[in-house]
Formats: sequence, C-alpha cells, structure tokens
Amino acid sequence: MTPVVEAKNVYKSYVRDSSPPVEVLRGVNLKVQQGEFLTITGPSGAGKSTLLHILGLIDRPTRGEVFLKGRETGKMGDRERAEMRNRMLGFVFQAHYLLPEFTALENVSIPLIIQGEKAGTAKEKARKVLEKVGLGARLHHKPVEMSGGEQQRVAVARAIVHGPELLLADEPTGNLDRETGAYLMELLLSLHKEQGMTVVMVTHNQSLASMTQRVLKLVDGQLNEGERAPTPLGA
Repeated sequence: MTPVVEAKNVYKSYVRDSSPPVEVLRGVNLKVQQGEFLTITGPSGAGKSTLLHILGLIDRPTRGEVFLKGRETGKMGDRERAEMRNRMLGFVFQAHYLLPEFTALENVSIPLIIQGEKAGTAKEKARKVLEKVGLGARLHHKPVEMSGGEQQRVAVARAIVHGPELLLADEPTGNLDRETGAYLMELLLSLHKEQGMTVVMVTHNQSLASMTQRVLKLVDGQLNEGERAPTPLGA
C-alpha cells in the first residue's frame, strides 16, 4: 500500500550569520499509512514543527525526499507544491489564524472559494462541517465573539472542509486550557474514527499522544518508535 506521506533520509539544516550550520533533522525516515493517527513528540526545539512543515510542503528539506501519495515532491516548483498542498492537506496550528473580520462560516468557506467553488456551495459545505464540530449555533460569529476552544474548532473545520488526504496538527491544544484541550483532542479522535482521516500530530503532551495509534519521538534529529496505544482506535 502506498503511504499517504513518506520521508526518506530527510535532513534539515539552518545557517545563521557566520555560525556553523545547525542540523535540526538528521536522516529522518517515516511512513504514514492511510487512516493512521500518528503523534510525534519530543522536547521543545527538537524540530517537530520543522518536520511537520516539511511533510506538509511548507518547507523543503536540505536533502532527502518527501513523497505524497507516491509522488516525489522535491523537484516540484512552488506553484505545483502549493496546488498539491491546498488540495491534499489540511493544517491546524497552535494559533488558529482565523481572519478576524470574517465570521466562522466565511472563514471556513474561503479555502473552497479559492479552489474555485461557487460561494453558495462553499458556504453550504462550510455549514455542514461547522455543525459536525459542534458550532452550528456560531456560524455568524466572528473570532473575537468566540472562546479559544471555539476558535480552534473553527480552525479544524477550515482544515477539513475540502476533504484532505492528510491532516497535519501542530500543537493544536497548546493555547487551550486542559479541559478545552481535551475536548479538542476528542474531536480529532472522532474525526479519525468516523471518517478514517489520516492525522499526523505534533505535541509535547504525553497524555494526548498516548491516545493515538502510534507515537514517535524526535531525539537528536532522528525519530524513534514509541509505544503503540494499548487498543487500536476504532476497535
């Protein structure tokens, strides 16, 4: 079976001024299969977000290869990478990045309209997804009129409204209190279970990581296999 995303011998280095290069990733190899919920953990500054950005075609590796559904992405131009990213991937970040002047419905509709959907069709799809994440009563509220947890649920709705092959979540509960973060995690788990959504999540929260199917730890720029959840999700 072709993995949804695969990294082969991925390295990432940063050069700052005249200092020697800082090597963040050192030969990372990773395969994520369809329908898997994978978590990447590790200390702050270990390169977890860097790896997620490379998998999501936001950044490029210094060397190594990244495949999406079997297609090698390294030789693609920026436009082709952007088209693939917008069509196949969904992103949830620690900050919600909602547009403050638009309502929840408008924020979730915008990615579809950018992809060529008619406004009416886009809003209907956005409405259904917002109802799915429990925000049917908040369609016409702007971000400032919603709680942090509600804002993040809008961000999740925006990330999945186009039916992505892969959802990438970077510390999605990092700005939320414990109870709200747990609620958001349950939402991600339910989306995975009910829709078979493939998810790669980065978090430093071990209790959240333990709820997912597979846990990898980023140590010294390399991934080490962690313990699988005792019971596979959806079982």
